[in-house]
Amino acid sequence: MKIACLSGKGGAGKTLIAVNLAAAAGNATYIDCDVEEPNGKIFLKPDNVQKSIVNMLLPEFDGQKCTGCRKCVEFCRFHALMYIREKPVVFPEVCHSCGGCKLVCPENAIKEKKKPVGIVETGKHNDICVVTGVLNPGEASGIPVIQEVLKQEGDITVIDCPPGSACSVMESIMDADYCILVAEPTSFGFHNFKMIYELTQLLGKKSGVVINKQDSPYEPLEAFCEENGVPILARIPYSEEIASIAAKGKAVYEESETAAVIFSELLEKIGGEL
Repeated sequence: MKIACLSGKGGAGKTLIAVNLAAAAGNATYIDCDVEEPNGKIFLKPDNVQKSIVNMLLPEFDGQKCTGCRKCVEFCRFHALMYIREKPVVFPEVCHSCGGCKLVCPENAIKEKKKPVGIVETGKHNDICVVTGVLNPGEASGIPVIQEVLKQEGDITVIDCPPGSACSVMESIMDADYCILVAEPTSFGFHNFKMIYELTQLLGKKSGVVINKQDSPYEPLEAFCEENGVPILARIPYSEEIASIAAKGKAVYEESETAAVIFSELLEKIGGEL
């Protein structure tokens, strides 16, 4: 079972939910796909961390073989190639490493070279396998790193997605069985929640809502969920206890009886939805 945790904005509590859901599951795999700012490991503190380099493949041209036919340029839908001053030019920031240019080259003038774009860290926290993707500073896309971390999975896999609804989020939830939409009970939080809800609908994903930092019902969000048949799986209270534990870099499931009950019940409800 693959469970993805999404939020329409940073700070909504997506990582809080993902980390503690993995803790509630026990023998689980936690995957941090928020590769630009991964911080799940702050709470889970994995031991015996192993690191591996993630490379992307970039086209490299043989000037002696290239005839300037421009078939590679015409093929690239991402506009990562241009033919300027009688030679092909690669724009690595927008290359998706699909390899199509190499396939269509009639002169076999293209080879692929490796470019490091990030790392994958793998360790253990109790029975939880903690997998963290880290994008190198300055890289334009985290997709190659996300694809690499998602190769690891367990019986229960919890995916901590990037915030928002961009391509990196789509890549993170593509194979998810269920999506948890983490929302704040504010007008801004509701606006961003609707974006990720629309994304899950577009991809045909089952989803439910966790309302975080709730001190009183926020009627527009509650009404939207009722009208669209979106189950509210849990309400995390606006709690000084939870905030204090999280601020110390600890998993609240392991430190708070109240939180332990909330996340255990959340895991059961998700199982009932599938």
